[in-house]
This record gives sequence, structure tokens and C-alpha cells, in this order.
Amino acid sequence: MAARVGQPAPDFTATAVVDGQFKQVTLSDYRGKNVVLFFWPLDFTFVCPTEIVAFSDASAKFAERNTQLLGVSIDSHYTHLAWTKTPRAEGGLGQIAFPLVADLTKEISRNYGVLTADGSVAYRGLFLIDKQGTVRHLLINDLPLGRSVDEALRMVDALTHFETHGEVCPANWKPGAKSMKADPTGAKTYFAEWGK
Repeated sequence: MAARVGQPAPDFTATAVVDGQFKQVTLSDYRGKNVVLFFWPLDFTFVCPTEIVAFSDASAKFAERNTQLLGVSIDSHYTHLAWTKTPRAEGGLGQIAFPLVADLTKEISRNYGVLTADGSVAYRGLFLIDKQGTVRHLLINDLPLGRSVDEALRMVDALTHFETHGEVCPANWKPGAKSMKADPTGAKTYFAEWGK
């Protein structure tokens, strides 16, 4: 069964490129941190490097939020390494601030339900996994549609706000905006001010 919101995130151990080296990465080793796990279709393609570089450039913002980024594709760790050694001006990645996980067997992609219908590549899946290893948010985009790093950060902030204050976050909520208590009285208070 594919990963689902409210269920434990499927664990995995795989080889990844980390700081130019090959290392084993295990998802459950990150317990105690949130994890943003995202998939891309193939290395050396078009939309993919824009997303990976954007996440890498924002890695300090995720780290400030006690959140680990992990990227996965069906390519080998050798291909990942070659891509990091290709200059960004030539469609490469350059140095990346988080592990690039190899999923040659497609088992991780299959367990997260992101393989295309023909099983050839992964869709652009993104999963927010909480500190206990539970999937709290997921988004799966079709191949031509790049994701928003800002939205991923907003979802981490919303989860943290809920965990800290016990209040739910309405549409377009951002840190500092009003949230609501998830009960009839708390919601009524929020909605009374909402229409003004």
C-alpha cells in the first residue's frame, strides 16, 4: 500500500550522495526531526534541477525548523554524483545541501505511490513526515509541474504551529496569522473576525 496521510511513513535504507560521498541513508534515523521527502523523475532533465537547487538554496530555512530534506529519484548514486559535478549553468546541480537518494529498484517510489502508470519514473511527490515518522502532508504533481519551496516551508510551519499551540491553520495561513481552535466555540470566534 502506498504512503498515506496519518499513517507511518514507509521506512527505507538506500545509498545516497551526501557532500560528494556515497553514504547509506535510513529514513527512521531522522526521527525527532520533521522530514520533507521529495521525488523527482530523472536526473539530467529540465524541471528537476530547478526544484532540487531551490530546495538546496532554502536548506538553512528547513534546518531552522528542525526539518531534514531528502531527495529521491530512480537514478543511481553514480548518476546523482555526476549531476552534482555538472555546473548549474549547464543544467547540473553543483553542491547540494541534502542527501540525494538512489532508488534503482524503484521500491521507495513504489512504497510512496509515486511511480507513473508505466512504472518508468516517479511523479513529483512531496511528503511531510513528522518527528514520530507519520506522514502529515503529501502532494503529487504531474511531470511538467514544478513544486513550490515556499509552500513546503509553509506546511512545515503550519504543522509546527498546530503541534505547539493545538490550533488548526486555515487556508493561506502563514506564521503570525490567526489560527483557530478546532472546536465549535473556537471556530465561531475565528469566523466572527474572518468576514471583517
